[in-house]
Amino acid sequence: MRDNPSVAIPQHFIQDLLARTDVVEIVGRHVQLKKTGANFSGLCPFHSEKTPSFTVSPAKQFYHCFGCGKNGNAIGFLMEHTGAGFVEVVHDLAQQYGLAVPEDERSPAERERASQEAAQRQTLTEVLARAASAYRQQLKSAPQAIDYLKRRGLSGDVARTFGLGHAPQGWHFLASSFGDYGSNALLVESGLVIASEEDPDRRYDRFRDRIMFPIRSVKGEVIGFGGRVLGDEKPKYLNSPETPVFHKGRELYGLFEARAALREHGFALVTEGYMDVVALAQLGFPNTVATLGTACTPEHGHKLFRFTERLVFSFDGDAAGRGAAIKALAAALPLASDGRSVSFLFLPPEHDPDSFIRTEGPEAFRQAIAEAVPLSRFVLEVAAQDCDMDSAEGRARFATHARPLWQALPAGALAQQLLGEIAARVQIGVHELEELWQLRRRPSATHIPRLAVAGAAAPPAVPSRHHANPGWRTAPNSRAHRALQIVLTLPALWESLGSEDHQLLCAQAQPYGALFAWIDGQSQEHGPQPWAALREALRGHPHEDMAVQAVASLHQDIESDPAELQAILRRERPPHLKKRMDAALAEGNLALYQALLPQLAAANAAAAADTPETT
Repeated sequence: MRDNPSVAIPQHFIQDLLARTDVVEIVGRHVQLKKTGANFSGLCPFHSEKTPSFTVSPAKQFYHCFGCGKNGNAIGFLMEHTGAGFVEVVHDLAQQYGLAVPEDERSPAERERASQEAAQRQTLTEVLARAASAYRQQLKSAPQAIDYLKRRGLSGDVARTFGLGHAPQGWHFLASSFGDYGSNALLVESGLVIASEEDPDRRYDRFRDRIMFPIRSVKGEVIGFGGRVLGDEKPKYLNSPETPVFHKGRELYGLFEARAALREHGFALVTEGYMDVVALAQLGFPNTVATLGTACTPEHGHKLFRFTERLVFSFDGDAAGRGAAIKALAAALPLASDGRSVSFLFLPPEHDPDSFIRTEGPEAFRQAIAEAVPLSRFVLEVAAQDCDMDSAEGRARFATHARPLWQALPAGALAQQLLGEIAARVQIGVHELEELWQLRRRPSATHIPRLAVAGAAAPPAVPSRHHANPGWRTAPNSRAHRALQIVLTLPALWESLGSEDHQLLCAQAQPYGALFAWIDGQSQEHGPQPWAALREALRGHPHEDMAVQAVASLHQDIESDPAELQAILRRERPPHLKKRMDAALAEGNLALYQALLPQLAAANAAAAADTPETT
């Protein structure tokens, strides 16, 4: 069951559920615990260790690791260990303890619709699991497919681990597993079967004569497939389409299989293909995952950082690989807090990870990973492209390129050190660079500048649906601070705001913009969450303390009010639009400037209409 964006679970129910839940029993399902005095101890599931430093307290109903610092209650443990969302964990636990999750805030029609959607998702995963079983059975009697896998050096064990199968050449193979093939709407909805647009009664299998790679959620449910041809036909890989249970931009191939290895090895190796994941798992790198034919997204980063604090992106060394690396950089920058490590591995153009290991050996590949380009150095390399660093003009161009990259980083020691390196390359002082970037209006554009990187296409927008333009700190009593308090304590409010409101809040000065962008990511991934769940998810965030203090101070102040947030947005919208217009003029984008003029007039009128009590 996926998190439902329309569900806001009352806090009193969470407290009741935790009162019935035994954290020792929950943790003990995943960790071998031993009684040690009043508590239980075991090896931490969140980092590799030989001596137990992980403790579970039955009296406090709390777990804590003295090695890595992870701690929390039963709900937090399951979220951390399985990668599932808050709502999903609560529903699963409630079902185990025979409790019905209250959903009184929704109308009967909304509850019925949500129930139907949950049932539909469950049925879709059952259909997909049934198809996966049929493909696995078919592989046993497909000598050509077996020969292909053997030529790629794969063993039967690794094929079983990943559930590999085979879709034969016929147009209606799945009919043998689904007696209602011609009328089963779920086969079409799951992406397994295509219905003819001219004649919906004419159906045929989407996957034919392909090695089948089942794609699993972090819970192990089959949610989609990737299919690879046995020869050189096009397309080489074919993915399931977007469905109610499968979204390419959110899922990673091999994450379910790699969960334990990510913690054991201490990092995630992110590659570009299904076969890389399976082959590397057999060659001693089971901590490998792959994107599903898409560029790396912030959602991918968020998921991986639940399991490890270090990401290594592996790319081919050609122009396409450099282009893909820039997109991964864009996704990683806002997530690169001081406690995390991101690096980029570029293999020789003639190799992919599989061929490199088979040619050079596992140790050479481990050494290549150790020498991967750190994020900070890659930022400087990307910014320096097409810049003559021996001239003042080239260095100025470099500074222009570097600014949006640096601004995408969370505040912290990494950002401060990188600022110093940028200043050194520009040949001015750090304070001069800070002053220069402060005095000029921050650009509203949220993209990495167009760069000629080894022939690669221009990189996309710096990720997240709405990018937070970092600036300088705002006073705690500012409107941004008050807006943060309201949004954090009214979980359903973010979903009710429009995209322009999201963009406006995410463009606030640091640390507020970064926190609003984080809230946006949480909302996309999990739907509305109460403060208790957000508090758990904030652990390790660079602005964790600030967010906690904001909510703590609210308890001594006044209650949150959605109308007050709307008033804040009305007051903040005119200066936000003015900044965008100034940036449009500076970039020579007269069309955008003119398009924003009426919006600014309307925003000024709305702000002027507010009474002092509403502002």
